[in-house]
Amino acid sequence: MRRRADVGLGNVRIPDSSGRYHHADALSLELAGGNPSCVAHAGRTLAEQHRGGGALNVAAKPILITGTLPVAAGRPQPVPAFSRLAAMSDYWALTKPEVNFLIVIATLTGFYLAFPGPLARFPWLLLVHTLLGTLLVASGTGTLNQYIERRFDAQMHRTARRPLVAGRLKPSGVLWFGIALSSVGSIYLAIAVNALASLLAIITLVSYLFLYTPLKRKTPLCTLVGAFPGAMPPLIGWAAASGKLSLEAWIVYAMLFLWQFPHFMAIAWMYRDDYARAGYCVLPHGKARDSIVSLQTVLPLLALFPITLLPAAGGQPRILCGIGILLLNLGFLYYGARLVLHRSSAAARRLLLASIIYLPSLFALVSLLGRSSGNGG
Repeated sequence: MRRRADVGLGNVRIPDSSGRYHHADALSLELAGGNPSCVAHAGRTLAEQHRGGGALNVAAKPILITGTLPVAAGRPQPVPAFSRLAAMSDYWALTKPEVNFLIVIATLTGFYLAFPGPLARFPWLLLVHTLLGTLLVASGTGTLNQYIERRFDAQMHRTARRPLVAGRLKPSGVLWFGIALSSVGSIYLAIAVNALASLLAIITLVSYLFLYTPLKRKTPLCTLVGAFPGAMPPLIGWAAASGKLSLEAWIVYAMLFLWQFPHFMAIAWMYRDDYARAGYCVLPHGKARDSIVSLQTVLPLLALFPITLLPAAGGQPRILCGIGILLLNLGFLYYGARLVLHRSSAAARRLLLASIIYLPSLFALVSLLGRSSGNGG
């Protein structure tokens, strides 16, 4: 007949660092600060019976300490440097620097074309003030847009990793950051540049946040509405350099206005499932979707031909630049037609890349045309 010895935790003695022995139950109670409720005993057997001979079963009593360890009082722990850098990086991402790059180019083009004097007297400091103030307002607009759409951005794969949506930044901090950028930028433009440039920047911010942003969830016409504030940067630059808006300024405005449609149609098609999941109506459902994409891609591309070639009428230098503009338009139209015909994400991605290359190239050639004419507006 086999016999089994059950050894409870109460029979186990544990040595300490001085060589003395203590009962495990007493030691566990001491570690818990004298409070028996902080010690949990589990009656699970750790050693099962050995089939090959005598068995020793230990009725184990695991010790679980749930008390809070004392924390030394003193000065607050400093925030690690990498945490500060990560927060700065997140706030930088809120400003949408990739969008601001194109805004800088458009503002610079308007400013450069509007300045009537020779390059030797070009107002570089005024240009810096203009770009800085415009960037502040644009960054504040992008930040506030993410604050407003944070619940919807969380439902889209392309925006779910944004700092606010991912929980790395607090909504209140993002709100005040956006308000501060927008306010400082508007005031800075009014003081360092002129009132007209500041007013145009404020109109851009208000119409983008309170017209375009809510309309994205109501109607596909939101793209048309959003194109009006989206084309403002060259007007801001033009107003900053000359203090007024001429016909030439509105021609440059029309170029950027038309460019936005194929650019955004490429984005809308690439992320059509994301937009639908979040409840955005940037594209209609059913067969109407294909018609909207076709119209808002091809018609603006065709309209870009006369608008962009209008400044090229004149002498030989203008004709050479006009040939370059014509080639840009043909390439842009080619990729737009591919999206309309194939309606694939790959075609949309190529159109998006073509649009990003097209705009700076077009503005560079238009700037050469404006300077060759000897006046800006």
